[in-house]
Amino acid sequence: MSCHGGAGTSTLATAIGLSGAEAGGYWPAPPRPALARVVLVARTHHYGLTRAQLAGRQWASAQVPEGVEVLGLVQVADAPGKLPRELREFAHLVGGGFPRVWTIPWLEDLRRGAPLTPDHPAVRQLGLDLHHISGGIRHA
Repeated sequence: MSCHGGAGTSTLATAIGLSGAEAGGYWPAPPRPALARVVLVARTHHYGLTRAQLAGRQWASAQVPEGVEVLGLVQVADAPGKLPRELREFAHLVGGGFPRVWTIPWLEDLRRGAPLTPDHPAVRQLGLDLHHISGGIRHA
């Protein structure tokens, strides 16, 4: 689930081979008694991290639909290079509110239209982890 527009959720879901619908920034409402396993995705710029922090607070305070299980947060680099200290510290703080955090580095090839594949080193571990912890997750 995207924490904000342009987070990269659809690209990651396609690359990892996850099926399901993009929630459009809204918490899914699973049909009872189903469970909705959610992976939140945010860019590492201030706005993205702030939106991830808000989503984490909503989840932690049970302000999400019943049956939503957050598996973790994917922090996607918003620019090439190392994060500035204040954003690195903020990303660490925000990530502390989630069961797991994955980091996807800046991928210059994506800007040029190259596809992101499941065997790409940047997403391989994310895909393996999600399939393992969810027993073959089937939603984004």
